[in-house]
Amino acid sequence: MTASPRPSPRVLAQYAALALSWGASFFFIKVALHGLSPAEVVLGRLAAGAVTLLAVTVITRQPLPRQPVIWAHLAAVAMLLCVVPFTLFGWAEEHVPSGLASIYNATTPLMTVLVALIALPEERPSRTKIAGLLTGFAGVLVVLGPWRGIGASGGLAQAACLLATFCYGLAFVYLRRFVTPYRLPALSVATVQVSLGAVVMAALAPVYLTGTARLSPAVTASVAVLGMAGTGLAYLWNTNIVAAWGATNAATVTYLTPLVGVALGTAVLGEAITWNEPAGALIVIAGIAVSQGRLQRKPRPAEPHTRQERARQI
Repeated sequence: MTASPRPSPRVLAQYAALALSWGASFFFIKVALHGLSPAEVVLGRLAAGAVTLLAVTVITRQPLPRQPVIWAHLAAVAMLLCVVPFTLFGWAEEHVPSGLASIYNATTPLMTVLVALIALPEERPSRTKIAGLLTGFAGVLVVLGPWRGIGASGGLAQAACLLATFCYGLAFVYLRRFVTPYRLPALSVATVQVSLGAVVMAALAPVYLTGTARLSPAVTASVAVLGMAGTGLAYLWNTNIVAAWGATNAATVTYLTPLVGVALGTAVLGEAITWNEPAGALIVIAGIAVSQGRLQRKPRPAEPHTRQERARQI
């Protein structure tokens, strides 16, 4: 029998870097908020991400799309995948711990499944997906902890986190329906959408720039890491992992990002954590696993009946 290929060390390294960069994003947002407003953090990370992706595009000589209709679609994606959710998470982290925000970010696959079931006629709501959604959102309720009083635990900020992941779900389904049919290179799509997001935030700058920014070394470094790693290079790493392992296996990074976020929040920022938050996160992750069919038993191959059939499997 032929052995399955071992995972490439290069892809494993990119997988670890992706989990760290996306999980640490909420830590860096919290640090950046010590000197900047939420909108200023979004402007900084999108600008740094756009510069990073444009540089890679130039180095690799990757052409950008030219059709106006594609740019219009990517402008919508930029709003749903970058501008709106980044702003919501930034505002939310002024009121809730970064670790809690990272836990809510783990609901993105559930939101994507929910939006797909509603918006894509070909996505039939199987029992497995429905069970996964119900399990995942039960975990959200555990994280929210309504028995403690929602208002006292930053209920509006937690709702903003969920609205942000709902935007992610809308964006992924929008990409699948209106952008994927063009079969564009992933780098081109990422470069255009992040750059358009940066342009939108720059155009809105007169509305939210107050001149009270305090650019300490920690704040500046946090925005730079958010942009270059969490918004720029992370997309490239994710693309390479999907190509090497497939989309389903690549999606398991979602299970690791809240662990990184909570660990950094508690160890570095001294954030308090209550029992229901990690417990709810585990239920959310279980719901994702169920909705993706990961807990289903794979059918065992039929036993060969003849000597010739057994010989073919050797």
